Amino acid sequence: MADTVLYEVSDGLATITLNRPEAMNALNVAAKVALREAAEEAARDTAVRAVLLTAAGERAFCVGQDLKEHIGLLAQDRETGSGQTMSTVKEHYNPIVRALAGAAKPVVAAVNGVAAGAGFGFALAADYRIVADTASFNTSFVGVALTGDSGISWTLPRVVGPSRAADLLLFPRSISAQDALELGIANRVVPAAELRDEAVKVARKLAAGPTVAYAAIKEAVAFGLTHSLEETLGKEDELQTRAGQSEDHAIAVHAFVNKEKPRYLGR
Repeated sequence: MADTVLYEVSDGLATITLNRPEAMNALNVAAKVALREAAEEAARDTAVRAVLLTAAGERAFCVGQDLKEHIGLLAQDRETGSGQTMSTVKEHYNPIVRALAGAAKPVVAAVNGVAAGAGFGFALAADYRIVADTASFNTSFVGVALTGDSGISWTLPRVVGPSRAADLLLFPRSISAQDALELGIANRVVPAAELRDEAVKVARKLAAGPTVAYAAIKEAVAFGLTHSLEETLGKEDELQTRAGQSEDHAIAVHAFVNKEKPRYLGR
């Protein structure tokens, strides 16, 4: 993986760090490839029990597509007629979002600054968002005459409702951390100086938790959003059976009966 994205695993926690602070963590091709590889590796690795997605620097979490590089790629498309530039959605953004949202483990986003465009989308693909009080969000897409990508057409309406999502997409503007909390975009807002420590604490707690149960919760919530009550009840039955057969369930019950703190194995 290129150094545009850093990847580290420690005690069951995979930390993915966008590492282009000089460019506000804008996504050039190298960064998109590296982020895709990191997200897919974290999702695939059974030793990883939680993921923390964060970014270097103080100004930005990720401002989306690197438009300086994008201009050059569009010019090449015009010369060659290839139309390859916009294949980045299929090749990069979609796999990144699938890996984060579909990982059978919790994903925490630590949003340290501006999250715009695809950066906003990646934050929404996480299960839990801890946001610095100096951070902000912006859909941004219409500002460059584009529609939403990075899953934002699916995630944003489910977080804020379809009417408000349409408003935010049609009329892009900066959403403060406090407004993001009120809208449900942020799960928690903390002082910027405390963001890293707080995010690591939350992510490590999840990494030490009952991973099978967490995965089942993610799957059940996603399923319930697009299925009937009857279908969702059937899914809950399936997933509860799976969780009930896990080693962690047996550990938790034994610890509860004996008034002990459970030490989960993640299986």
